[in-house]
Amino acid sequence: MLKLFVNNLKMLIRNKQSLFWSLMFPLIFTFIFGTFFGKGSSMTGNVILINKSKSPLAKSIEQTLDKTDLFKLSKSTNLSASRNLIKKNKAMAVILIPEGFGDTQPNAPTKIKLISDPSNAQGTSLVAGLLDKVLTFSSFQAQGAKPLFSIEQETTSATKSNYFDFVLVGLLGMALMNSSIQGIAIVMAKYKEDQILKRLTTTPLKTWKFIVAEVLSRLLLNFVQVSLILSIGVYVFGAHIYGNIPLVYLFALIGAILFQLIGFTIASLTKTTQAAEGMATAIAIPMMFLAGVFFPIDQLPKWLFSAVQYLPLAPLLRMIRGIALEKISPLENPMNIIIVIAWIIIALIISTYKFRLSEE
Repeated sequence: MLKLFVNNLKMLIRNKQSLFWSLMFPLIFTFIFGTFFGKGSSMTGNVILINKSKSPLAKSIEQTLDKTDLFKLSKSTNLSASRNLIKKNKAMAVILIPEGFGDTQPNAPTKIKLISDPSNAQGTSLVAGLLDKVLTFSSFQAQGAKPLFSIEQETTSATKSNYFDFVLVGLLGMALMNSSIQGIAIVMAKYKEDQILKRLTTTPLKTWKFIVAEVLSRLLLNFVQVSLILSIGVYVFGAHIYGNIPLVYLFALIGAILFQLIGFTIASLTKTTQAAEGMATAIAIPMMFLAGVFFPIDQLPKWLFSAVQYLPLAPLLRMIRGIALEKISPLENPMNIIIVIAWIIIALIISTYKFRLSEE
């Protein structure tokens, strides 16, 4: 089994094209999300401010908007050109402070104009909400009054994370899932077609030893994947990992074992490379979008959430995110561990009893 493990490792390294994409595919996503959301950035787009008023109130509003990190503020004096930038999707909205706004004259304008694209409802709501808050506070100041009611905010976590921190762990799970499921399923199907597995029956090699050697050799590749994604996420794009790093690695590799066993299950149920590739894709793609890689699954409709929370990737990501971002012990919610172990047992039983070296 040791010789088979070493030989499998050599084959993985020699297959440079497969090795390249196994490592680069998740890193491409890491660079994309890191570029837009890394370094603690939460900006959603560009907002243009046209301030025609010289009043202290207008200047105060301009300073407030300039300091926000919710969007990038640029200034202009040309309303027509600014409207065109919205049409070209180069600006999210235009804020127009009219001449005389904030003056003490009786007929001075009291409204700020917000110009936006209706297709960008989320961005418009963000800008409008901030403006409304600023103007409400300014109104209280002008009237010499104080708000009676306010918000006291409390978070359930002592750590401070952003969207990139969330998605980085998701990309970690996606990388492990894709390389393990598709790598094992397609390679084993190829071995069947080339009758390599049949030739192994002339040796005293047991099926379980063959599976263990394959899993262990690919675990080294998974370890490199985890290291690259975390290193680039943390040191290049400023992601935050607050929890125990060895524990993150441990549960990531447990997930890798699970997905490799799923790959063996697919290989045991298919007879051709094309069939294995199709089934692996049909399993991995829905999990990539529904199991919480890019957004929390509790945002899904209730009927859909009740099903996808039991997908193999979903509880794994919940545990790794809890460890990495909130310093939560995986034992705090044992149901996640139970689901992962259950999937491992199911995949192990199927792959052990259905996968045969003698199948062609």
